[in-house]
Amino acid sequence: MLDSIASVLVPIHREGYRFIAFFAVAALVAFWLAAPLGWLGVVATLWCAYFFRDPDRVTPLREGLIIAPADGRISAIEDVVPPRELDLGGDLHLRISIFMNVFDVHVNRSPVAARIARIAYVPGKFVNAELDKAGEDNERQAFTLETAAGVKIGVVQIAGLVARRIVSFVNEGEPIGVGERFGLIRFGSRVDVYLPAGTAPLVAVGQRSLAGETVLADLRSDEPEREFRLG
Repeated sequence: MLDSIASVLVPIHREGYRFIAFFAVAALVAFWLAAPLGWLGVVATLWCAYFFRDPDRVTPLREGLIIAPADGRISAIEDVVPPRELDLGGDLHLRISIFMNVFDVHVNRSPVAARIARIAYVPGKFVNAELDKAGEDNERQAFTLETAAGVKIGVVQIAGLVARRIVSFVNEGEPIGVGERFGLIRFGSRVDVYLPAGTAPLVAVGQRSLAGETVLADLRSDEPEREFRLG
């Protein structure tokens, strides 16, 4: 029972304070107008606080591991040409896409320890982030991370149908540790990770990932792509 309560009562990210305050004030006004509306406001306030939760994570630290940058569902694993803003060239890369719904933790974490070689913001639309074209049409923020071994990893935050704001916590040229927080997307979105060609994913489409904990791939392993069973 206590563990269940502790899993809900986690720290709230500072980006959420003003939104929670807005919902709380709106709930008070709603109570003044009509009690049923007030209770709806309370539910909305609690959901807002839940959305901006920022739990601690236990991050694997071995070199070569690619750690999930986002909570959510693995929605696609495919070989594609990375977007131009990542400056990764025109060769195919392995892309692992993670879709975050409005109930997932939306604080994003670095998949590797690296230098932030490039940050590029691209304005765009707000279509459903699960659609493949969202990676080309939607508002997004791209990060090119360069590891100490010279490997470049691309990470793209993509705003979704409800999301209207991508918040970055880091600057170009800065170092960042694996599992460290680098940004947040408000209210439903997607994060894509671009890995070198030939990388074997260690996750499957439909699997849930935890930012800062789930291992997406291992650049130092020659293990072939895993098989999975739904059951």
